[in-house]
Amino acid sequence: MNSLEWRVTASLAAIYAVRMLGLFMILPVFALYAETLPDATPFLAGLAIGIYGLTQAIFQIPLGVLSDKIGRKPVIIGGLLVFALGSVIAAMASSMWLIIVGRAVQGMGAIAGPTMALAADLTREENRTRIMAVIGMTIGLSFMGGMILGPIISQFHGVGVPGIFWFTMILALSGIALVILAVPTPARITRHRDAGIIKGYLGTALRNIALLRMNAGVFIIHLVMTANFLVLPAIFEHELALPRAEHWKIYLPVFAGSFLIAIPMIILAEKKQQIRTLLLGSTLLLVMAEAGMALGHTQIDWLLAAFFLFFVGFNFLEATQPSLVAKYSDVSTKGTAMGIFSSSQFLGIFAGGFLGGMINHTWGETGVFVFSAIVVLIWFVIALQLPQPTFYTSRILKLDPLLLSDPQRLHKELLAVPGVKEVAIAADECIAYLKLDKASLDEAALDAFSPPSA
Repeated sequence: MNSLEWRVTASLAAIYAVRMLGLFMILPVFALYAETLPDATPFLAGLAIGIYGLTQAIFQIPLGVLSDKIGRKPVIIGGLLVFALGSVIAAMASSMWLIIVGRAVQGMGAIAGPTMALAADLTREENRTRIMAVIGMTIGLSFMGGMILGPIISQFHGVGVPGIFWFTMILALSGIALVILAVPTPARITRHRDAGIIKGYLGTALRNIALLRMNAGVFIIHLVMTANFLVLPAIFEHELALPRAEHWKIYLPVFAGSFLIAIPMIILAEKKQQIRTLLLGSTLLLVMAEAGMALGHTQIDWLLAAFFLFFVGFNFLEATQPSLVAKYSDVSTKGTAMGIFSSSQFLGIFAGGFLGGMINHTWGETGVFVFSAIVVLIWFVIALQLPQPTFYTSRILKLDPLLLSDPQRLHKELLAVPGVKEVAIAADECIAYLKLDKASLDEAALDAFSPPSA
């Protein structure tokens, strides 16, 4: 990548990081904070955690489409301002209902789609996959950082959970400064099939049964993860007598250790083409983990072993499910399919907060874990019907403009190249989106379609 692309990647990854860090810092501490509010109930605590996901899911696709019309940076800046406003409302709230309002407003600032599209606008086609991967890794690191830092920062003198909300406001304003000062304005806005949501492809993506199964999967694993954190912090503090400022002593080794175990699983899944088998195995790990927490959450050894097992499976699924979405979607609908997948993830967060809070209110902590085990088992049954994916490589090919005078003929000629499996031509971008079998690909024949200087 050139210096501009590194600058764009670093800046947009930092924008993601400052926004997501503040959100994840709330997750391990909010359920305990809710106990101090006079009108709090387990259900309302769950609603406050989950309502953010609902408004994220509602606004995710519309704001992505809006950024195609009025520009990426105005939508991103506006989304961060809305997120900052929600943080202020939640920070100043003295009741659960006001916190719920603040969290709902935070979620209205859904900028994931416009941010990915801006990255595509500012970078060359051949580097786009790498840039998206770096931004995706930033989200994972923000999750781990937020879960560890939240309990520590909330215990600083006079900070508490309201202080974390104020901190998220500062992070959002910092993100706006990055957008204005560090991120270039693209000379041209383009609707990218691989990195943006295109309304015309929504129906196609929603009719793909394999993609619907993947949407159900990401919905369920985030439902379960959110529901777990409605009850785990209280178990750590009340039943295991671990002060909340020391919860990081659980989170750090669990997240780091489970991540190290998940890495070779991810490599094996792709290199040995075992992704479907390992996905099913990881789903069963989640079922076992939830059952273990249901049966032994009053015993620290049982609880920590099950908690660790959960994150081994969760980390693997979190890393590989987007890869499966790309494999199951056709070359034209990849960006749209990923947008729907992301919205399903946020809906899962909402459902986890809403249903988890309701179940915790009625049946307590054990009920939450039993419910989680059941819904993950449902996902396992759904996943059994997933077809074996094809392990093709995605590539964006810069085309010689002279060849675009007859797009239909060009499409046929590209499909005739050995190793080319799918083709979608974007004449306005002068590129072709391809799926390739690298083992049989004729690189020289493919290069003939690019401009002489490419």
